[in-house]
Amino acid sequence: MSEQLGLRERKKRRTKQALVEAALRLFDAKGYDSTTVAEIAATAEVSPATFFNYFATKDEVVFADDAIYGELLQQAFADRAAGESPEDLLLRTIDRLSTAESWSFPLDHELTRVRARLIAEVPALRAGALLRNASLQQQLAHGLREAYPDDLDELTAAALTGALLGAIDAAMHAEIAGTTSDVVRRAAGIALRGRANPDGASHL
Repeated sequence: MSEQLGLRERKKRRTKQALVEAALRLFDAKGYDSTTVAEIAATAEVSPATFFNYFATKDEVVFADDAIYGELLQQAFADRAAGESPEDLLLRTIDRLSTAESWSFPLDHELTRVRARLIAEVPALRAGALLRNASLQQQLAHGLREAYPDDLDELTAAALTGALLGAIDAAMHAEIAGTTSDVVRRAAGIALRGRANPDGASHL
């Protein structure tokens, strides 16, 4: 029975992956507004009804990995080492997010860059991303406050996490030489440690 459930779950993941890939490639080729759900389903070789089993709306495909954040953040914060500063914890969390195998595509995949460009160019997607980033910032700030109840006040936690996500968002949508993963790490380091010492030790 467990083997059957495993096969079913793998099939569901493959179908979801096919829908995400089909959607992003069509959005890239035809434009977001010009692409229909029926076209996405046909490209992924499923029915429109199957599409709606996975996504309620077309824009949800672009944010298909949102559900992964919670688990990854929880794991990263649970692994906090004694003496680890808030800045180091956040940078290690970004590394964990950047290299997780559970994303639809690796950070340096071509479709990750397509996704970033779509979010920058399509107003509806940009608005959705802003709302999701605000929610992620609140999760990170709450996690920091719980991890460092005696060292961080609400303002400091909000400022640290806001600076971090703002820097990463700006870097993701800028044309900067280097792999996406390296750019993200550099942006995170600058936001939390400063331009002069992005890789140096941080302190409370």
